Amino acid sequence: MAEVSADSVTLDLLREARETVRSSPLGVINTPMIPWCQTTLPLSVDCNIHIKLENMQRTGSFKIRGVANQFARRPKGGHFVTMSAGNYGKSFAYASKHYGSKGKVVMPETAPVSRSILIQSFGVEVERVPTSCLMNVVNGCVQGDNMTFLHSYDDLDLIAGHASLGMEVLEVMPEPDVVVVCCGGGGLLAGVAAAIKLSGCDKTWIYGVEPEGACTMYKSFIEKKPVGMDTKSIASGLAPPFAGKLPYELCQRYVEAIVLVNDEEIKAAVSTLYRSGLVVEPSGSAAFAAVVNNKIPELEGKNVVCVLSGGNVGKDELANFPD
Repeated sequence: MAEVSADSVTLDLLREARETVRSSPLGVINTPMIPWCQTTLPLSVDCNIHIKLENMQRTGSFKIRGVANQFARRPKGGHFVTMSAGNYGKSFAYASKHYGSKGKVVMPETAPVSRSILIQSFGVEVERVPTSCLMNVVNGCVQGDNMTFLHSYDDLDLIAGHASLGMEVLEVMPEPDVVVVCCGGGGLLAGVAAAIKLSGCDKTWIYGVEPEGACTMYKSFIEKKPVGMDTKSIASGLAPPFAGKLPYELCQRYVEAIVLVNDEEIKAAVSTLYRSGLVVEPSGSAAFAAVVNNKIPELEGKNVVCVLSGGNVGKDELANFPD
């Protein structure tokens, strides 16, 4: 199999994936993108911001986009294994049930138990293990049980599927000055950045946002190679143990910078969004937290897009956030 690199991601590939995602039997939706001025959200800088409401996506997050493209390009009735803190696992389980394939999700012990129960409800097996053991358990399933590994962020089909979000952004705002996207393993950030830059928006500045306690892509940019770390953050979906190789290459090429937010800023962002009528999980709030805490430079007078990437937060979890 040919080595997959950033050069594998072309505009034609992304357009094809966009059509696959758009026509997927999984029912992926073109989520609303609304002007900030049509909400009660606070804003200290004078600019034209739009918010992409991916928290309203089928299965509650952007992950269904990549999953729709992955499953469309895999044999039906396969036996797949993946690792996920929740959102990818939920979309993976949803797709497994729809396509009639057997599946297993290996989850870090730190992920909410409610996520495990939800994933199991789709008929998919769940195994909870310490974060440092995730890959070992997955490898055991591949070698011992002959399962096929679907990666939750370091996968060409997945990233191409996620890029459909970037294409949708450009339909509403054809020439954004700044786009702000959360970053965990980097699949969404890489896909959106590639879609926007390959569509000809060379002047658009794209920022990835990571939690301080899980800044694998930030460290990868410094060390000029994908690196891992012991991650810890309230944004469990942004805290995989390492940055993806293909996402890293794409982010190096198309992303201007990675900025960091701390857990207190993320918690406050969840509460602020909730008060304005938007249910967004901690991981989905990171880009918003970066904007409201002035982590993104020179927004004055600019056309800006901020992605709210997911809304999978339980009522029980919301009780832990400040009023």
